[in-house]
Amino acid sequence: MKINCINILLISVSLNILVNTHKKTSITPRHTPKIQTTRLLCECELYSPANYDNDPEMNEVIENFNKQTQQRLHEYDERMKTIRQKCIEQCDKEIQKIILKDKLEKQMAEQLTTLDTKITTDDIPTCICEKSMADKVEKGCLRCGGVLGGGVMPSIGLLGGIGEGAISVLQPLALKAATEEAIAEATALATQTGMNAVRHEIKVYLANFINEIGFVDFTSVVNEANFKSATALYESVVKLLSKSCKFGSKERGNVFCNTIEYSGVTPFNGYTKAGATTYEATLTTKTTVLTEAKVGSVKATYAGYHTSIIACIVAILVIVLVMVIIYLILRYRRKKKMKKKLKYIKLLKE
Repeated sequence: MKINCINILLISVSLNILVNTHKKTSITPRHTPKIQTTRLLCECELYSPANYDNDPEMNEVIENFNKQTQQRLHEYDERMKTIRQKCIEQCDKEIQKIILKDKLEKQMAEQLTTLDTKITTDDIPTCICEKSMADKVEKGCLRCGGVLGGGVMPSIGLLGGIGEGAISVLQPLALKAATEEAIAEATALATQTGMNAVRHEIKVYLANFINEIGFVDFTSVVNEANFKSATALYESVVKLLSKSCKFGSKERGNVFCNTIEYSGVTPFNGYTKAGATTYEATLTTKTTVLTEAKVGSVKATYAGYHTSIIACIVAILVIVLVMVIIYLILRYRRKKKMKKKLKYIKLLKE
């Protein structure tokens, strides 16, 4: 029996299959027709799609194979990701170690090349790579202290002295001006009060002649020049009434004009005396009150100037003191660092 099969390598091989018929070869059947014992399996039927697609077992095998393949591929991808991440991290660490090692070697080489047998604290830098914040603050405080001590503080003292000198010169002048202003205001008020008193006395006198013929109200003639002088006030009244009253004529005039003419200066002495008394009393009172107010205002103003100058000087002194304290603390810390560096240099020499 011959069968044409295709092996895994797609090579056609002819197979001879011996079929055992359980019959002796020496015996030849006589009346039995010869049966052909060769069977052929067609290659097309062996690989026909119908034998695979419709087979449930084959479909199950194919499905299981696909699932297992996908699962193994997924697991392989996950393992590869983890391995890659570990490799990347390890590479980064190795690179950082190499860079740090190179930097340390360079720094040590620079330090060793700059070492000298005669080394003082001034020759050693505070830091080779970069300065610390404490060193920067220390230098800043040192500069500020130099500026304040060398330039600003004398200037502040000079300005403070100038300010105090100016205040000591200007304050008496201001007090004098305030006193004069208070006296001037008090005089004006007293004058006005005295004139009002004279007018009041004249109105009381004129009340007796309101209904008389030729009556004239002469209170308007009272002014700053005549309210304390009876003669001057009488002359002003005569001048005002000379148009309506005929003083000095032989003709007999009205009662009002005759009374003014014949009484003369005598009534006006009382008017001006009342005005002068009121003036003096008002002047004394108002001068005291206004002087105290004006002088007190000036003193308060200059006291504020004193306080401002003193406050500024005290504030600046406090700032300078704080900066000096900070500078001393940082200097002490710097000395400690210097001692440690000197010990390190001695160890390197040994």
